[in-house]
Amino acid sequence: MTTALNVIAIAGSSYRPSRTLVLAEELLAQLTRQLTADGRKVNGQLIELGSIARDVGGAMSRSELPPEVEAQLQAIENADLLIVASPVYRGSYPGLLKHLFDLVEMNALIDTPVLLAATGGSERHALVIDHQLRPLFSFFQALTLPIGVYASESDFSNYQVSNDLLKARIQLAVERAAPLFANGIATLKKIA
Repeated sequence: MTTALNVIAIAGSSYRPSRTLVLAEELLAQLTRQLTADGRKVNGQLIELGSIARDVGGAMSRSELPPEVEAQLQAIENADLLIVASPVYRGSYPGLLKHLFDLVEMNALIDTPVLLAATGGSERHALVIDHQLRPLFSFFQALTLPIGVYASESDFSNYQVSNDLLKARIQLAVERAAPLFANGIATLKKIA
């Protein structure tokens, strides 16, 4: 019997509606669809930073978090694959998203594959994935996947993905991520 993969998507926006949330949902849905088609069982979970923002922002340590937020942190730490989607604020990811990861146990993400995504007002912020998010997950010794997904405001209409190039980029990221799970838990973890 095959163990179900725990795929956790984190939407790092504090607001609703949110293009970042839409992108995280789309990546999670496409990856779940692809892995299921490949015969894998998937437990997908979306964590919206906005729904836990006040608890996370007010916590100086993990012991101050309510049980439901603690459960979400444990889900992040036990993920077989993380999808992390962040809005761009002033050239980087928001401080509250960083604080969420400040509360994650330092060694919990070693060798965990992470699919990175970001949204910004224009294409000028596209390098946030490589210059801001990759270093964060490098600290955790996570394995960031080579293809990230960046979307700008013009890629959405009424908070739906409307740009065909973005749809193709999402599909490419999913197609490149799915084979890592062909033989159980990520092949990357076995290589590392």
